[in-house]
Order: sequence, then structure tokens, then C-alpha cells
Amino acid sequence: MSQLTSARYGKDNVRLFKVHRDEKTGVQTVVEMTVCVLLEGDIDQSYTHADNSVVVATDTMKNTVYILAKQHHVTPPELFASIISTHFVETYKHIHAAHVKVITHRWTRMMIDGLPHPHSFLRDGSETHVVEATAREGLGISIRSSIAGLLVLKSTGSQFHSFIRDEYTTLPDVYDRILSTEVDCGWAWKAFSGLDEVKAATSKFDAAWLAARPITLKTFATDSSTSVQNTMHKMCDQILNAVPDVMAVDYSLPNKHYFEIGLIIDLSWHKGLENTGKDAEVYAPQSNPNGLIQCTMTRQGKRSKL
Repeated sequence: MSQLTSARYGKDNVRLFKVHRDEKTGVQTVVEMTVCVLLEGDIDQSYTHADNSVVVATDTMKNTVYILAKQHHVTPPELFASIISTHFVETYKHIHAAHVKVITHRWTRMMIDGLPHPHSFLRDGSETHVVEATAREGLGISIRSSIAGLLVLKSTGSQFHSFIRDEYTTLPDVYDRILSTEVDCGWAWKAFSGLDEVKAATSKFDAAWLAARPITLKTFATDSSTSVQNTMHKMCDQILNAVPDVMAVDYSLPNKHYFEIGLIIDLSWHKGLENTGKDAEVYAPQSNPNGLIQCTMTRQGKRSKL
């Protein structure tokens, strides 16, 4: 005998582009997003008995995203995601939770002759600003913000040594190496009682982004890293200190390996070329396999007194 234990459905990859035109200055601002909406509630019968009377059509969800984008500001994305998720929980009484993911794509204003152009932009990287907001009936709104796809590299200032060595180990100790990763950094906000409380915190969302990104970049660049683990620990700690309303910070950092050509192909046969250690200049970027390092840090709770 089987039973349905969980169910959610929705609309993914809703592409949205909004232009704000300042009539006084002539300056235009653009935002491009990809939105996903998933709903939970009293919808089991649509699965078990082919009863669509409880189904909010996914096309309706798409239309709703566009209408709400017209009626409201879409920035910061934390607020827009909360507006969408709250709408579905409040509009449809049988829907008890709405999960909304908003991915904001980069459009950076062009500098022309040293001045910001009023209506021209460039895509200067694959990095995105990702927000996940869930509104639950009677339980408020939870929000996680994140940086995703931020590709970084430094050509020195990284080490990895003194790790466990046994009969399975071939990796040598390294005291100077290229370090590269694609940053996925997220921070979870304290719970919000509802949309009004999210609106009251609007200024804090962009401020957190403007703190987390520089912290990530500066720590990556300046830390004399003995391991990715230790470097990401420092990043998490600084973000928690910088943003009081954030309750947890997490990082996922995959290694982007660059191997010395001399370790892969011996070049000494060609006129005695050396390309290892201090002589290494030419490297081969590796796609896989790769290391993947993750961690989550939270605020330390008060110790109980016996």
C-alpha cells in the first residue's frame, strides 16, 4: 500500500525584464530576473484522484509574476520574492506554503567617455544574486539570499599541506599554488512575521549584499590560505559580524584546479625545459574531478548554566 507523503508544483524559468525610466533625469535602470514559484497545500487529490479543482494553473502563476512586477518594485529581490509568495498564500486559502526563487542577472551600466551612460548596459559576468523566500500560512516568511557563480582566481598565496597521508595518498604537499573557485555564498535572515516586516527591512537587504561580496573578495585575495576550509570560515565569521539580522552564513566552494604542465607532461625532453615548482609558468586548467568544500556557520547560542 502506498501513500502520497509530499507534493508541490509550480512554474519555473519565468523570465522577467523591467525598465524604470526617470523622466526628470532621463536615466533608465534595468533589472532582469528568472523566477520559480512552487506551491504546497491541500492539493493531494490532484495527484491521487485526477481532480484539478484544487490546481492553480502554472500559467496563472506566470501571469501573476508579471502583474506583480508591474504593480510593485522588483528590487530588492528579497522583497519581490516575499510579495509573490505572500500573494499565493493569501489569495488561495487551500495553499499553505509558497516557495519563490528569484535569480537576478547582471546588467552593469556602461561607462562612456568616463561617464555612466543613461540607458546602456553590459553583462560583465555570469554571477547572479539569488533569493529564496518561503511564505507559510501562520508562520511568516523565511528568506535566504546568496551570491552564485562568482568566479575568482589568485595565482599565488594559497597552500595545502600537512593533511592525512596513507597508502591511498599520492598528492604532494604544496606551499604555493593557484587557487580558483566559483563562489556560492548564502545568508539566511531571521524569520519575518509577514510582508510588512519584510518591507520594514528593505534597506538591509542590499546592505547585506554590499557587505558579503566585498568580504568574500577581500578575504579570498588577501588571506594567506592554508586551506579553502579555513578561508571560508573567516568569510562566514566576518559576514555574521557585519550583518546583525543574518542568522546563518554558508559557502560552497568547488576547486578549479590548474596543474603545472611539467607534472602532466615532462617537457625536459625539449631543450631541457623545466615547468615545475619555481619554474612553473604554464598550467593546464582541469574540469574534473574537483574538490568541493562547504560549511555553514551560525550565531553561537548562549550557554546554559547548570
